[in-house]
Amino acid sequence: MRTARICLALLAAVTLTSCGAKVSDGSGDKQSEAGSGHYPVTVENCGVKTTYDKAPRRVVTNDVGIAEIMFALGLEDHMAGYVAPDYKTGRDDKGEAPWKSGYDKVKWLSKKEINKELVLDAKADLVFAGWNYGFGEGNAFTPEALKKLGVGSYVLTESCHNGGTGKSRGVMPPLEALYTDLETLGKVFDVEDRARTLVEGFKKRVADAQAGVPKDGRAPRVFLYDDGRDKPLTAGTFAGPHDIITKAGGDHVMKDLKDSWVTVGWETVVERDPEVIVINNYGNVSAEEKKKFLMSYPPLANVSAIKNDRVFVLDYVDLVESPRNPAAVAALADYLKGVRNG
Repeated sequence: MRTARICLALLAAVTLTSCGAKVSDGSGDKQSEAGSGHYPVTVENCGVKTTYDKAPRRVVTNDVGIAEIMFALGLEDHMAGYVAPDYKTGRDDKGEAPWKSGYDKVKWLSKKEINKELVLDAKADLVFAGWNYGFGEGNAFTPEALKKLGVGSYVLTESCHNGGTGKSRGVMPPLEALYTDLETLGKVFDVEDRARTLVEGFKKRVADAQAGVPKDGRAPRVFLYDDGRDKPLTAGTFAGPHDIITKAGGDHVMKDLKDSWVTVGWETVVERDPEVIVINNYGNVSAEEKKKFLMSYPPLANVSAIKNDRVFVLDYVDLVESPRNPAAVAALADYLKGVRNG
């Protein structure tokens, strides 16, 4: 059955215009802009130009932050469904989500890994995911593979491949990546005014948080702990926590890592002596369990954050690229204010 379905999709994939999208070499951009009405419209995403003859109608998203980007833009009617694990972590609980109406309205397709079969069953015309946020060469789930099935792709900008190795990710500051995706998707779906309003509101929220940060004060050193016992997974300069930490008035101790989410050694953490540790709350290991491990792990005993019990928790969807990033900046800024005053 699966083979037959994929074969049928291949027959329909003579051109991606059936999905409302086609890869552009740039030669027709001016002609597209000169066309009547909003479409066709050409956008650039992770270095690839794509022309849309119409707005996609059956988008499948992967991961909660990506689904909420669509919800924030009011694009629920353009979605066939979303894929996301059930993290059950505080505000990430769908019952308390800022975009609860989106979760209520759009079909939850799977709590497991996104795959071609799921996408074809949903009759998707576009998959919005990211590298290591659904797309991956190892599982053969890539934009190129979907293109052969007649399905378009949009890649989360936070996850754009960086450089020629294909392993590191990130091409711009994290909040700029969020704003870029909102503005680009605004063009794709003809909701540019809505996107502009969101971006302006998010920028103001970040600016208001920054206004409360002393200009002459020393920035507390902050480390993001995602998970890992033998070696910690953390955030580099291109992952959401970098901008969340720095805009909140902190000094991101892993800012020299030119990648998004990376693994480091505990010796590096000890050497950089963070004064605050931010825990990424998600998965089967609770934030309380993560904190208990950090507080009892002997190599960290003399780290300032551990000695002074300065551990702050943010949810997964606050820290990956999502519309919750600006609120996370404000929340961390308030916490760091207390650290400086203490």
